[in-house]
Amino acid sequence: MNDFLDLAGIGIGPFNLSLAALLSQVKGCRARFFERRDSFSWHPGMMLPGTQMQTSYLKDLVTPVDPSNPYSFLSYLVKKGRFYRFINAEYPRVRRVEFADYLRWVAGQLQSLQFSSGVDKVSLDERGFRLHGAGLADVRSRHLVVATGMKPNIPTWIERYIGEQCLHSHSYVDSNFAVTGKRVAIIGGGQSGAEIFLDLMAGKRGKTEEIIWISRRPNLDPLDETAFTNEYFTPDYVRHFHRLPEARKPPIVSSHKLTGDGVSPATLQVLSQYLYDSDFLNSDTTPYAIMPHREVHLVGRDKNAYRLHMSNGFNHVDEAVVADRVILATGYHYQLPDCLGSLIDRLDLDKDGFPRLTGDYTVPWDGPDGHRIYMQNAGRNSHGVADAQLSLAAWRCAVIINSLMEETIYNVDPYPAPLHWVDRPNDRFNEDMSVRDSARILRVG
Repeated sequence: MNDFLDLAGIGIGPFNLSLAALLSQVKGCRARFFERRDSFSWHPGMMLPGTQMQTSYLKDLVTPVDPSNPYSFLSYLVKKGRFYRFINAEYPRVRRVEFADYLRWVAGQLQSLQFSSGVDKVSLDERGFRLHGAGLADVRSRHLVVATGMKPNIPTWIERYIGEQCLHSHSYVDSNFAVTGKRVAIIGGGQSGAEIFLDLMAGKRGKTEEIIWISRRPNLDPLDETAFTNEYFTPDYVRHFHRLPEARKPPIVSSHKLTGDGVSPATLQVLSQYLYDSDFLNSDTTPYAIMPHREVHLVGRDKNAYRLHMSNGFNHVDEAVVADRVILATGYHYQLPDCLGSLIDRLDLDKDGFPRLTGDYTVPWDGPDGHRIYMQNAGRNSHGVADAQLSLAAWRCAVIINSLMEETIYNVDPYPAPLHWVDRPNDRFNEDMSVRDSARILRVG
């Protein structure tokens, strides 16, 4: 196969899947997306029964910018014959397993996706980018879009022990993690930690001797999903954030942690009620300890068990617990994919290794202007906390498409937020005042 593409996508997760779905309705763009795995899958290791999405189903792959697109979640419900049942069930949030099935449904229809085709290296010649790897022949492209996802965050103090008895939450469901009669420690106080705690307490993997849940957060902090907090997940806010000086951005991102990394209020209510029943109403219960404000800094082996040494941030006392099994609900971190190794010295990266993305999600580099590298899920430092979330996936892909096609294919300028992030006279999406803004000022005046 000898292809010359307008756009080659590396990685097929929700973000590049969104891009492929939106591009399927655009004429004149030759795009193909490549994935090492043999089929689409999305966080299979955390598909616990009953778990819910933290994002509205209207913020699917396409609806925010193209509600008539055939790959919307509502189209999925109609095609599956579930629409009326779904509406009548009145789910406050979509079940995670159903949203994953929706993503697979979309992936199964798009002809631009190519699985079992891992990209090991990207090189550049006079014609553009060339992709090398198993399952690839002679694939060349004018532009790239990279969306290879985050990597599990494994603290350095426990790296050496990762294996069958000590694992990261991303592989929890798929693992043969035997807990019967064992002391199990969960490290990490976010949504994944809460879901695994409830799963183990319910005895889904057998009856444990004890469950110890450790978090360095002062409490089981809730996800903040209130109305005005959600304004952080809008195009208006992201564009203003992007314009800020680089030094101003990290403290703002840190302050927004609980907008995407807390435990959902619904899960906290389930947890509180479960623990009430366990403590007062049920006779056959599992001993547990929930230990907030602890930071584990050292682990050692004690015969067949792990001794976890930690600092108590509440009273500043050093403590230790012993566990037979350890689950790390410690989140994920960004890492440039290895396939860009030959280009990495040519990319403009910040001190954390994140690309300094422009407004259209291209990374500045010293290569030819006619060959752009777009990056998805790589803009936490440049575009803010919303970058890793599904909330703005469709909008970001529309921005990329408009840049790629060098014309306005999708409207990416929704009405601004009611909050004035900056002085309103400067609150413009473009240098020139848009027709919409002009009309609004005339109405007010």
